[in-house]
Amino acid sequence: MTDPLQDPRFFADPYPTYARLRDAAPVQKVVTGAGGRHSYLVTGYPEAREAFADPRLSKDTVRFFAGRPSQRDLHPAVSRNMLATDPPQHARLRTLVAKAFTTGAVARLRPCIAGLVDELLDSWPDHGPVDLVASLAVPLPVTVICEMLGVPESDRWLVCTWSSDLFAVGDTQRSDAASHAIGGYMTDLVAARRGSPGESLLDDLIAVRDGQDRLTEDELVSLAVLLLVAGHETTTNFIGNAALALLQHPESLARLRAEPQLLGSALDELLRFDSPVGIATFRYSTEAFTLGGTEIPEGVPVLIAPGAANRDPNRFPGPDQLDFNRGGAGHLAFGHGIHRCLGASLARAEAELALRAVISRFADIRPAIPAEELEWRHTRLMRGLTALPLTWSRGTPRST
Repeated sequence: MTDPLQDPRFFADPYPTYARLRDAAPVQKVVTGAGGRHSYLVTGYPEAREAFADPRLSKDTVRFFAGRPSQRDLHPAVSRNMLATDPPQHARLRTLVAKAFTTGAVARLRPCIAGLVDELLDSWPDHGPVDLVASLAVPLPVTVICEMLGVPESDRWLVCTWSSDLFAVGDTQRSDAASHAIGGYMTDLVAARRGSPGESLLDDLIAVRDGQDRLTEDELVSLAVLLLVAGHETTTNFIGNAALALLQHPESLARLRAEPQLLGSALDELLRFDSPVGIATFRYSTEAFTLGGTEIPEGVPVLIAPGAANRDPNRFPGPDQLDFNRGGAGHLAFGHGIHRCLGASLARAEAELALRAVISRFADIRPAIPAEELEWRHTRLMRGLTALPLTWSRGTPRST
């Protein structure tokens, strides 16, 4: 029996695999990884929503792996971050950074984000080709989160490379090396900012550490690493996936052009249709329980698949169709419960402003290569394109 989530066909199009597994059982035991290791995979919508909020599913990786032999060498800032904690520690850490990602805080960032989008699109050639991922989907969220954290401009592409390497499937050495590179970098940046403080989010976290002693040094660095990585990875995938979905559904794209006010609500359907997160981060059972009619024993990994749940036909009829009339409300692309993505509002704002600008500027934009030639990231955690080459007719009107 092989791992169904590491087949090359899965990375190109995971939805047939998700459908087959979900039809067999919404929760089931599957092989994951080498050596015949097993996990329980959750693909049904109600089961995934329940699992996201179930306190019997822990994210405390330190506790799970204690005393277990491991061939991994991840930097502690990566392996022991806020995503790998349970209450009450999780609530304490999340509270410290939540104010930077409130709806009001994101609203104040929108003019800067819009200006950055315009700046990036102004650099596009007159008629293509251009890679939307490299020229918009990556630099937009990278620049925003780096500005928030005070990462120097000269270091941003290096940080971006390390972040991408963290999710390299089948190359643990590369992933582990990237974790140490980015962990070491943020350790040095914390030290530099402490000696020359400014007004960034990282400075705010340092002040909490140095002023009120509510953060340990390890917690401070791990929060900085998590914000840096999570602050752009999901959004990059979201923008690329949404742009491709619109280009492959010209009737939906035409509707957004005719009804631009629809884009805000259309984001939910775009997130549902091709979730930027395929499999949520690690969880394990702290006791035996039943989920979706399946008995899950104590102490086993449980993988929740929002990418599969968002296409559950019992929750979203005709799930393989992009339908803005449905709205997509209730999707699980950002998770659910106490671990729901902290940066969801920021990701939505960045994607909305990026897509709105592309739609309004380029009336005849289209993929430059056939769909079957597009390359997808080889990671079951993230669902995203490595590149999206675009072209458009010479002389296509552009806004100024």
